[in-house]
Amino acid sequence: MNTGRTKAPLINFIEVNPRETIDKGHLSKKIGMDKLQPFCRDIQEYEIAEFNGGAKFRNSDTIMARITPCLENGKIAMVNVLDENEVGFGSTEYIVFRAKKGLTIPDFVYYLVSSSIVRNPAIKSMVGSSGRQRVQIDVVKNIEICFPSISEQFKIASILKALDDKIALNNKINNNLEQQAMALYENTFCTPSNIAMKHISLSDLMDYSGGSQPPASKFIFIKRDGYIRFVQIRDYDTDSHITYIPESAKNKLCEEHDIMIARYGASLGRICFGINGAYNVALAKVFPKKSFFREFLRCYLSSRTFYEGINNKGGRSAQAGFNQSDINSFEIDFPADETIVKNFECTVAPMFEQRLQLKKENQHLASLRDTLLPKLMSGELDVSNVEI
Repeated sequence: MNTGRTKAPLINFIEVNPRETIDKGHLSKKIGMDKLQPFCRDIQEYEIAEFNGGAKFRNSDTIMARITPCLENGKIAMVNVLDENEVGFGSTEYIVFRAKKGLTIPDFVYYLVSSSIVRNPAIKSMVGSSGRQRVQIDVVKNIEICFPSISEQFKIASILKALDDKIALNNKINNNLEQQAMALYENTFCTPSNIAMKHISLSDLMDYSGGSQPPASKFIFIKRDGYIRFVQIRDYDTDSHITYIPESAKNKLCEEHDIMIARYGASLGRICFGINGAYNVALAKVFPKKSFFREFLRCYLSSRTFYEGINNKGGRSAQAGFNQSDINSFEIDFPADETIVKNFECTVAPMFEQRLQLKKENQHLASLRDTLLPKLMSGELDVSNVEI
């Protein structure tokens, strides 16, 4: 254990909800809670909106959700989308953390807030009615922390940042590959051309099967013999809540290449892939009727046409999900010559394979980061002699 640290309340080394000003009605960059990805440092999206209230922040500040279940689900990020001296805003349900000059550095603050050293006491401090519980900010301000020197903070942050930078690069490559595949799909099948098309039902190309839901009493959270991973929608965002069920309880299995569709709630219509296991009732697995339909279907099901259609079917709420009659009601234009689809499969399948490998690499990198994080923050791993 590294003893060359200063023990003090968090507020002594980090500003909490620093004061900033935006004129009411001023158009500013807004980072809503929905823009924060679970356990992801970087912010990918923002909107321009009139300021009428909310947390205010600058680049390099860390924002943390203070309401359940957003905090438990890892809604913590480092602001990276603002210009120099620009002030942005977001949800009233954020706590903003800012490094104090000469005492802490922004990257270290982000990883500290993301660690169990801050997150666990924050979650335990929550009060309020069920479903709307909030962190007590004074509790967070007074968490006792052993702060390392600035030079050690830099080393700790550099190790963790290198992993997150690689994850961000892989995500950028994956997004580019997905865009290439979708552009090829649209140019081949959606742009008027001399290709002869036939009008068919989506059910002519695929079947699907919804998952199963064993009782929670069968769940365990540490892998052991005789158990299999239980795949839920949230697992496609993070490995922080992995659940296992007895192999004897499994009913529906999925593999990493399979096309999975979210069936219910806010994720309705989301297309997922990349996990082996037994999938739950909120997911449906696609069964292409011919093997070379797979990437065509992956692109069609990822299109705005399908997403908007499945969310509007029958005027039902998202919680009601979709059923076989909904799938049967989708009509699409499909090439009369299936050789065109085979050629598309040959071109796009390697793109998907690369996406899958990068996704798996990111899972390993995130696991390594999450293993190192508490050990580096607590001083269990001494970096004082590490050269950066």
